[in-house]
This record gives sequence, C-alpha cells and structure tokens, in this order.
Amino acid sequence: MKEYEVLRAEEIWQMAGAFSVRIEGMNRQHHITLREEFDEHDGSDCRYIVLLDDAYPVATCRFYEIDRNTVMLGRVVVLPEYRAQHLGSRVITEAEKWIDELGYGEIRIDSRVEAVGFYEKLGYRRMDGEVIKSWKFDCIRMVKK
Repeated sequence: MKEYEVLRAEEIWQMAGAFSVRIEGMNRQHHITLREEFDEHDGSDCRYIVLLDDAYPVATCRFYEIDRNTVMLGRVVVLPEYRAQHLGSRVITEAEKWIDELGYGEIRIDSRVEAVGFYEKLGYRRMDGEVIKSWKFDCIRMVKK
C-alpha cells in the first residue's frame, strides 16, 4: 500500500495544498466558483488536513468550531485520479484524531445525499434526515460523537 504524507496544515504553504486540491476537485470538476468554494470559515480559525503524494497535494478536508464541544467537518476532496484508494476516509480519520486531541466531543458534517453511506461506514449518523441545500448539492446533516 502506498504511503502518503499527512499534514496538519498550520503554515500558509500547507494551507495552499488544501486549497489547490479543492480548486482542482471542486472548482474545476463541478464548476463551483471560487467565491462559493471558499467561504467565511476558511481562515485562521479553520484547520486543514492535507495528504501528499511525493510532496504533491492529493486529498484534503477542513474543520472549524461551531461551539466549545462541536466542530463542522467538510470540504472533503480527493483528486479524481486518486479516488478509490480510501483517501477520503484517511483524511477524515486524521481530522478526527486532531479533533479528539483538541477536546471536542461532537463532529457534524453536511454529506451529499449520494455519500451518506460512506459516512455511515465511518460511524456518522443522520441527525434528522432532512435534505438541505448546499450550493447545488442536496445534503443530509450527519453527526458523530
């Protein structure tokens, strides 16, 4: 199995790796504008995980605090040519470790409807089953304690 370097992006060059994956995987692939992809949560209070393949960023996710006990996990993106290698679950697992170290007790995520099964396999449960709109995607809010 191939080894990927895991970064907890704390320096600007590391955050740039997260942003480049999001631009390639969402902006270009799904025609989401930069203004839609990068929102008020991207900034100094947001944390990012980045996976590198020989120094090249290939997968990412972010999380930010909702309250003292809860974070929102999202923007889970794997470059198309790296999909089906379990890298999405890898960035989430790495984020969960960091979230636990920071002392949070609950993680929420707005999952695209078609990805609900993926998150359920990782231990997330639907909060209420209501479909919410996030950009052009239909999503279900999920939670993990």
